[in-house]
Amino acid sequence: MQNTQHFRPTKAIIDLRAIKKNVSQLKEHLQPNVQIIAVVKANAYGHGDVEVARVALDSGATMLAVATPEEALHLRKHFPNTEILILGYAPESFATYAANENITLTVYSKDWVKQLDTQSFTKPLKLHIKVDTGMGRIGVTSVEDFLELHEVISSSSNIIVDGVFTHFATADEEAEEYFNHQTQLFKHYISLIPKPRLVHAANTATMLIKDASLQFDAVRFGISMYGLAPSTYVKNKLPFPLHTAFSLETELIEVKQIQTGQSVGYGATFTATEPSYIGTLPIGYADGLIRQHSGQHVLIDGIRVPIIGRICMDQCMILLPTAYNIGEKVTLIGSQKNEEITIDEWAQKVNTINYEIPCIITSRVPRIYHTK
Repeated sequence: MQNTQHFRPTKAIIDLRAIKKNVSQLKEHLQPNVQIIAVVKANAYGHGDVEVARVALDSGATMLAVATPEEALHLRKHFPNTEILILGYAPESFATYAANENITLTVYSKDWVKQLDTQSFTKPLKLHIKVDTGMGRIGVTSVEDFLELHEVISSSSNIIVDGVFTHFATADEEAEEYFNHQTQLFKHYISLIPKPRLVHAANTATMLIKDASLQFDAVRFGISMYGLAPSTYVKNKLPFPLHTAFSLETELIEVKQIQTGQSVGYGATFTATEPSYIGTLPIGYADGLIRQHSGQHVLIDGIRVPIIGRICMDQCMILLPTAYNIGEKVTLIGSQKNEEITIDEWAQKVNTINYEIPCIITSRVPRIYHTK
């Protein structure tokens, strides 16, 4: 029986085989005994956290990373024995839950730790100290604060310094001065304390194109786990080919012919200069196809055709070369015959980065998983 979630023809296809290949290739690329932390925050960059986490773990990842307590608890229901690290802020009120569920928290404030004195943990609470070496988000920014934080944690019962990490701001760029400044600063910090179980600094760009010594004990595999390069610079220096996991498709639901001078869509922003065939697609900005994507090409019968007029909340219109049948497959991201429309192309169209594109495809677009 058909799942009611899938009646509408608009769907995102997630190729889990691609994710498996990307993780497996990274494992071969890394130094021996370096762990892979699979970053599955934001619903695995819009790909589906549980499904991606499962194939990543099966392919060699040993730990999962998310951004919020809610994301961690959701994954814990599906992976009771897997290490989970929250990379972002978690309130003190979550600490007891974290300890009970074996969820590792990021910490960067001694005052945050001191507030835990009122809580009693039946299980140890594992913490990773975040060092801000130049990203300017969260993290300790002075040696004094770092050492005080480490001391406060070390002197508390049932709280463990399980790791120390930082995040690089310019690892995906050719210029290396700022990156080298961050690496040297981080190495100085970690030299000041007894080594914790996990030291990690390498984001995707770092692990792919930088010195292997920066892999430390673990790397955080993010955007390229999904087959996307962090930047054009990194894309041109990849040590192995990436396999894209995300595609987006729908079908024609209406085809009509309009005459010269007739207009299409809100604001009548498209007006035909000759008799034209117009196709309607059941996807709009409520699905993540934002209005700035007007003019973006889609594929039908392997042919590039443009989205015309203003994109509506639930639908958009395309300019067809001929009168195709209702139900004809339309690919918005992915391949048809010898043509391909990439996530990078979508990102360039709206002057953003490829990370953002799968993340903004909303939850009402079902994810369909391919494993064979």
